[in-house]
Amino acid sequence: KIRAYALQEQGYDTVEANHKLGFADDLRRYDVAAGMLATLGVHSVQLITNNPQKVEGIEALGIPVIKRIPLQIEPNPVNEFYLYTKSKKSGHLLDIKPVDMAV
Repeated sequence: KIRAYALQEQGYDTVEANHKLGFADDLRRYDVAAGMLATLGVHSVQLITNNPQKVEGIEALGIPVIKRIPLQIEPNPVNEFYLYTKSKKSGHLLDIKPVDMAV
């Protein structure tokens, strides 16, 4: 993760940085979370996320997501490129306008 951040400082977006290091876009797993929910007797969830892969990941492990609650933040000069990349390359459900891609 630290090496990916260093590449982002050099101008790569988050997806490009992970690919350059030989990683997939997102290496997160949801089996531990699903196991914890099952142990606690949770049979369905409302999930706060912009990432449809999280919804799919949890549901694939038998925990229905009955509602996805979006988490919209205002883009600013520090995060707008990151948010735009997450929206366009990773499919995050964000209402974000294109940004100047020059770094």
